[in-house]
Amino acid sequence: MIRRIIEINEEKCNGCGLCAQACHEGAIGMVDGKAKLLRDDYCDGLGDCLPVCPMDAIKFVEREAAAYDEAAVLANKEKKEQPCGCAGSMAKTIQREEEAPVAAAPQQSQLRQWPVQIKLVPVKAPYFDGANLLIAADCTAYAYANFHQEFIRGKIAVVGCPKLDAVEYSEKLTEIIRHNDIKSVTVVRMEVPCCGGIERAAVTALQNSGKFIPWQVVTISVDGRIVER
Repeated sequence: MIRRIIEINEEKCNGCGLCAQACHEGAIGMVDGKAKLLRDDYCDGLGDCLPVCPMDAIKFVEREAAAYDEAAVLANKEKKEQPCGCAGSMAKTIQREEEAPVAAAPQQSQLRQWPVQIKLVPVKAPYFDGANLLIAADCTAYAYANFHQEFIRGKIAVVGCPKLDAVEYSEKLTEIIRHNDIKSVTVVRMEVPCCGGIERAAVTALQNSGKFIPWQVVTISVDGRIVER
């Protein structure tokens, strides 16, 4: 049958997962860091996902599609209770061995500027001139124990969460890189799919800035290991 159904533009999708959370029918899921319409018959055509997408990557189309199957949706909910389509939100207990406390001098913070949130930092600031820029996902500083010494030290740090901030970081980051003498860019992200948004924003900003700057991406596991750099 021909009916109204959503269509997701994968090129625009930043992998934030907000649409998967908004879809109460479970029609949308995250696959390889991108939102996907998993089943036509789960989509009711009401479009709760449209207003939450910060990238305007979802629209309605009229096409041949299976009819909405409410019974199938309810059966799927009963079969697998899942609060959202983002793997990064799944509850997980991390087992740690208890270690005896070791007396040591308190470590000094390596933060060199304020503010740090991408949404709040100015585009042009004296501390950006000649800076090695760190673009980090919020959770990385909690997951990786030696974050200050290994990543913030000697850098200017800006942080954000592409899943929680309804904003496109690439535009702000482009202006920061374009209007300042940035020497290098380091991106630190979590291994979860939704965190790919901050990596893509940084790469897009580097491309759009028109500059050739050394850069690297470091990926942290949820249990606090460096899995890729």
